[in-house]
Amino acid sequence: MTIKKILKGIGKTILSLIVLIAIAVVIFVSKADFGVNPKGERLEKMKSMFNYHDGKFWNTEETSVMTANSSNEESGTPFSNNIPDIRPSSDIPAIKTNLKDFNREEEVLIWFGHSSLYFQTSGKRILVDPVFITASPVSFINTAFPGTEIYSPDDIPEIDYLIITHNHWDHMDYKTLLELKDRIETIICSMGIGETLEYWGFNSNDIIEMNWKDSITLDTDFTFYCLPAQHFSGRSLRRDKTLWASYVVQSPTQNIYLSGDGGYGSHFSEIGEQFPQFDLVILENGQYNQAWSDIHLMPDQLVQAAKDLNGKRLMTDHNSKYALSMHPWYEPMEKIYQANQKESLNLITPMIGEPVFLNDSLQTFNKWWN
Repeated sequence: MTIKKILKGIGKTILSLIVLIAIAVVIFVSKADFGVNPKGERLEKMKSMFNYHDGKFWNTEETSVMTANSSNEESGTPFSNNIPDIRPSSDIPAIKTNLKDFNREEEVLIWFGHSSLYFQTSGKRILVDPVFITASPVSFINTAFPGTEIYSPDDIPEIDYLIITHNHWDHMDYKTLLELKDRIETIICSMGIGETLEYWGFNSNDIIEMNWKDSITLDTDFTFYCLPAQHFSGRSLRRDKTLWASYVVQSPTQNIYLSGDGGYGSHFSEIGEQFPQFDLVILENGQYNQAWSDIHLMPDQLVQAAKDLNGKRLMTDHNSKYALSMHPWYEPMEKIYQANQKESLNLITPMIGEPVFLNDSLQTFNKWWN
């Protein structure tokens, strides 16, 4: 056999492998978990929105998912770097509180780790970004820290309002939502996400999609505001086909801000001016990196955002369950704790599952991450 024939055979083999890999990728991203992009009437509605053009949503300020001056070390991932303490060596302290034992009138909040929250106010039960099963396309990547997986969908009572801030895997879990589907009355989500929820079997009549600056009042005295965040969206290679957002929940008894994911921008001071009486501000804290500083809050920016919003109490999330960046797992909590000693931000630091009583301004919390 001549060298020419050998090379031709190798070329055919390589081409066949490329074709097989491409087919496998197409099949993989076609799984229901990945959802679908908006189309039809929903897409036409999006095209008329002030923050949608050139086929996608845009931040109010110029941003980059990866800043231009990032070094290779900064732009790495927790899967390619040997970072000390990126994961805890033993179980993270947590409390298994029975949510179904709460009286509906109890004003209380429970954090499940990362960005998943449950709270009750004015007789309503609200769930935010629930992720109890998997936070990535494959279950063996991005696994939860030991001790943090004490809650499952079975522990969640009937929900009046589900809020989804954006469609990233660590905020919108297909398997969790399927198990909760029959216990959710109304879904409030960012524009475009409804397409995937309907694809997953949710009733379109139960879905309220919102754009930035939208608000809706339900049950007479419950108002939800959809507000800007400086982030991005996407569950596969195509980004920004659906919106990302922060939210304000106003009940007769509470005024709560949920930042969702996002970097620092002028929107924080604008929101603080629009809503000067927040009872509780919940800000993203963790999975930051200088390379991603446009789209995730750095520790010093978190402090400034908290000052801009000027809430009566501050709580942080997006930490203590998954290693999505390169900092030690406890660093986000320690940095905001130290900042609070200087700035008096009225920080509260519940451990996973520990009840936060929303009307108890004197409630204290331990430095559990130590």
